[in-house]
Amino acid sequence: MRVLHVHRIAGIGGSERHLLALLPALARRGVEPFFLGLDTADGAGEPFYRELEAAGVPAFRLPAARDLDPALARRLVASFRGLRPHLVHTHLVHADVYGAAAAARLRLPLVSSKHNDDRFRLGPFRHVERAATLAARGVIAITHALARFCVERVGLPAEKVEVVHYGLDRLPVAWGPNPGVDLPREARVLLAISRLTEQKGLGTAVEALPGIRAEHPGAVLVVLGEGPLREPLRERAKALGVADALLLPGRAGDIVPWLERAEVFVHPARWEGFGLVLLEAMLARLPIVASRVSSIPEIVRDGETGDLVPPGDAGAFAAAVRRTLREPELGRRQGEAGLARARAHFSETRMAEHTLSVYERAMRARPARRPERGAGGGTSAGSVLAPPRRDRTAR
Repeated sequence: MRVLHVHRIAGIGGSERHLLALLPALARRGVEPFFLGLDTADGAGEPFYRELEAAGVPAFRLPAARDLDPALARRLVASFRGLRPHLVHTHLVHADVYGAAAAARLRLPLVSSKHNDDRFRLGPFRHVERAATLAARGVIAITHALARFCVERVGLPAEKVEVVHYGLDRLPVAWGPNPGVDLPREARVLLAISRLTEQKGLGTAVEALPGIRAEHPGAVLVVLGEGPLREPLRERAKALGVADALLLPGRAGDIVPWLERAEVFVHPARWEGFGLVLLEAMLARLPIVASRVSSIPEIVRDGETGDLVPPGDAGAFAAAVRRTLREPELGRRQGEAGLARARAHFSETRMAEHTLSVYERAMRARPARRPERGAGGGTSAGSVLAPPRRDRTAR
């Protein structure tokens, strides 16, 4: 079965890291996966393509710098004709909308993965998403909480939605250098890995710092990521008198040394589709303090693999972190329990097998019509797309 995955690429976040695990896992089970990237103009996706190449997954690229691009659907039709997949699997909004239009035009079986409960999906866009879902034979939600959001709030048909959790067997390999950070040897590191956006709730962690430092003066919050809240977070830490306790080094090309250095992993998100970083923390045997919201209770067992607190409650967040730092044995127990849970419930094998079952049902839904090479004016894959090279982009 040839399965073409489509995703807009602007860097390596949770959904991209998911694909780096899923596509090789599918290949080990006899699927022939390949990838079509809808590229933004900034070149931020190059590390992702290098990782795909290293994994032996064929990848192709189309320029997609604009959010609204009517010509993109036409280019995707030509690309699908050239690449001749048996099934198309789209990820996130741009691939969902344009990919659904192209797949419907060619009557190709379509599966769509939903990765986040972003609030824009509750506004006028929900009508676009419902229309795009008409073309899909299956919808994958990455958690049960997200499945409920898709059905009860967005209005997607329940009979099409199935839950397939992310899976991860190992920590990610380094894709670049780490920024230099002047960190005292005695620092007690609280680590977050996330975009600096409202969704990730990092303001709660900053607000909690004075309460944490009152008991543990060496505690520092290190946030690996970029985003629009960099300066507001710094300003708030300065106003609270803890500017020296907040480190924002930007994106890290190798998160493993940071996971090894940290004592507690923190994830104070306001909403979350899954939170792949939680699995990474569990694989690193780190205790977790996170928000009790959206999908997070499906990943982190409260009191067993970490502690969950109400979203936005800086006092509860500080108390949970203080307790974990105060009781190292508790942190060790939670870290070991997290590793065991990750291996038992969130393996790449489980993820790939469940995804494959969704594909098989989608293929059985009605006879698949695969476009013949050159049909309807189509061209070969090589003439439509360029392979992922750093100095070449498809036209």
